[in-house]
Amino acid sequence: MSLRVVIVGSGPAGIYTAEALARQAPGPVEVDVLERLPTPYGLVRYGVAPDHTSIKSIAGYLRRVLELPGVRFLGGVEFGRDVTTEDLLACYDAVVYCTGAMVDRRMGIPGEDLPGSVAATDFVNWYCGHPDMPGDRFVLDSPEIAVIGVGNVAVDVVRVLAKTAEELRATDVPEEVLARLASSQVKAIHMIGRRGPEHAKFTLKELRELGELANADVCVRPDEAPVSVDLADLPRQVRGNVEVIRAWAARPPEGRPRRLDVRFWMRPVEILGDGRVEALRLERTRLEGGRVVGTGEFETLPVGMVLRSVGYQSVPLPGVPFSEATMTVPNEAGRVRGREYVAGWLKRGPTGVIGTNKSDAAETVRTLLADLAGREPVRRAEPDALLAERGVSPVTYRQWLDIEAAEAALARSLDRGERVKLPGLAAMLGALGRPG
Repeated sequence: MSLRVVIVGSGPAGIYTAEALARQAPGPVEVDVLERLPTPYGLVRYGVAPDHTSIKSIAGYLRRVLELPGVRFLGGVEFGRDVTTEDLLACYDAVVYCTGAMVDRRMGIPGEDLPGSVAATDFVNWYCGHPDMPGDRFVLDSPEIAVIGVGNVAVDVVRVLAKTAEELRATDVPEEVLARLASSQVKAIHMIGRRGPEHAKFTLKELRELGELANADVCVRPDEAPVSVDLADLPRQVRGNVEVIRAWAARPPEGRPRRLDVRFWMRPVEILGDGRVEALRLERTRLEGGRVVGTGEFETLPVGMVLRSVGYQSVPLPGVPFSEATMTVPNEAGRVRGREYVAGWLKRGPTGVIGTNKSDAAETVRTLLADLAGREPVRRAEPDALLAERGVSPVTYRQWLDIEAAEAALARSLDRGERVKLPGLAAMLGALGRPG
């Protein structure tokens, strides 16, 4: 009898886990990949910026995994609503949780919950066409916006805000989102970091892209550039970042339609507004004993929106152990308890790049296979029968390809690139002839 494993989550971690099972299992293996949405690929589809087509091409690799013999994609199946851990353990020899890190960390400052203060993940989901985020969610009617954070997600957000809609026309951004970007009133974008450029988390490639924006001047204040830092003391990646920042600080703006102010050594202390965001209060910072401390020097920016990009975190799954201290599922080399396992950001926290999930998944699968070696199967139920009993009709891989085809057809009808994402869950299910 073949080994049967279910993976909860179809992002990179989940699909790399499916690949590792297919490659490493000593005998026949059946792998079901459950996904709440009708679409696979997780952050590759809904987290990578639409103009980063080279990174999004990773979907081609993930696609080939879903086409391996013995691997099934079952979309539209929500863990905790449609099935529980107990259900899955009754149907499978093992369960692997791979739901990632789905929400932003909070800043913990006054005014954070004012309308107009938004998690960057919500904004990313919006321009990436996530079905949980309606196309009318954002109106870019403020002349100035602040983006808190200096990681790659923050860089993606400011780049999308700075570009023209025409520059994004060939991407897969939903049509309504593109229209709202076209009517944007944004003139100034402030990207804010608590520490200096030598501590920022963006990569050199992402940073250089900002300097190539045709529609926005990128500005750095000379007093915030790291003029006193010895480049020879820095790692190569960091050295490149500092060199780019110094070059920006030395050049004057050229009068482009938008302005991107990249700020360092500033921390948000309060979001101000009467009923909605009207300003952001910042405090100048410095390092003291390796810690960031305030200097008592304050500045207020007249922004109408604050996008918080200070890190991702995972959320607990129903009935699954979870550490509030680390915001991960406690595990030993991927083993959670009994026949339950974990991989990806839910296992180790939001660290590394997309490819990091491959070695992480391989470790979990090695643990799983070693644990189950020589054991008799314990499953008693059939997953398809269980789902049918619950009235759940999964979206198959073939039907996902039908959604892809509908997106390609929409792009052709709009004369826009290779695909345009369908606007919401109802439109996706409509492409399959299902009610929304």
